[in-house]
Amino acid sequence: MADVYHPGSSRSAMIQWRRIDHVQITIPPEEVDAAREFYGDVLGLTPIDQPDSFGDTDTMWYRAGDVEIHLGVEDSDEQSRRHPAFEVEDVAAARERLEAHGVETIDEPPIPGRDRFTFRDPFGNRIELLERA
Repeated sequence: MADVYHPGSSRSAMIQWRRIDHVQITIPPEEVDAAREFYGDVLGLTPIDQPDSFGDTDTMWYRAGDVEIHLGVEDSDEQSRRHPAFEVEDVAAARERLEAHGVETIDEPPIPGRDRFTFRDPFGNRIELLERA
């Protein structure tokens, strides 16, 4: 991945960052009930429905102020889906900029009212960018 980041390059417009939208953390498959109890009962976070496009998964979504926390079930031997998700002003322009710099972008299941994609930084960290409709 030596050709991914080009300091000083201006091949496309800068990304216009707005705020953090959500953070996804992961839990082991055998701890789903304990996670529901901890995040719902102990922390008192408000559960929210996940979009139908995510199917019947053990993913749980909560609201913490104006930020969402998504809990996903993940085996430790998988490439992690943990990530922060940032809202940007023009997600298409952000994607264009990243791709112009050689960054592979990945389409994700749709979330109503959000246009989004993910990518991995040169160190393997997953990052999501989105724009709300």
